[in-house]
Amino acid sequence: MIDPQTLVSVGILIVTALISIPGFSNYGIIEACRHYPYEEYRNKSYYRWLTCGFVHGSVMHLLLNLFVLWQFGFVIERLYTSMFGLTQGRMIYFTTYLLIMVLSCIPSYIKNKNNPNYASIGASGAISGILFIYIRYFPWNTLLIYGIVPLPAIMMGVLYLIYSWWAARNSNDGVDHEAHYYGAITGFLLSLIIDQVPRLL
Repeated sequence: MIDPQTLVSVGILIVTALISIPGFSNYGIIEACRHYPYEEYRNKSYYRWLTCGFVHGSVMHLLLNLFVLWQFGFVIERLYTSMFGLTQGRMIYFTTYLLIMVLSCIPSYIKNKNNPNYASIGASGAISGILFIYIRYFPWNTLLIYGIVPLPAIMMGVLYLIYSWWAARNSNDGVDHEAHYYGAITGFLLSLIIDQVPRLL
């Protein structure tokens, strides 16, 4: 039975898998959904900032993102539904996930809007944001780097930001490290705003 406090996370997992899996054999799906700044700038197809997070380049890429979302998204959704109630907590969590996904695309859009050779796919930007919301609330919980090296969450977060910042400027591995970096920062900042919600309502 599905935990009512993780209903949105389960839905995101299922929808992401249902869209991504057909894309492995039908590149037209990826082409229609990918974050492609050159196309977005010329045809105003900004919907790609959202759809790119629901397609992946390989089974391993998909499974890695879904695994991280399962680990940390479930915790954050439970936290927000406990803080705000089921309905409002779900809305805040879902809106936060989508906002991070969209906002994490903007820096690479600005940087590559005249570069026809650049495109990216995957939910990593949004999931980086969810990870950093977790780090904000649970900074001293132990996380395992590559499942082996134990570090406090806050230390792993700092190392992740340093690496993502460096890789965005020096790496040519085809990974959108800028989305990772800015998604993480966006998630952290949104968590600060969300903390004020009870005082505003």
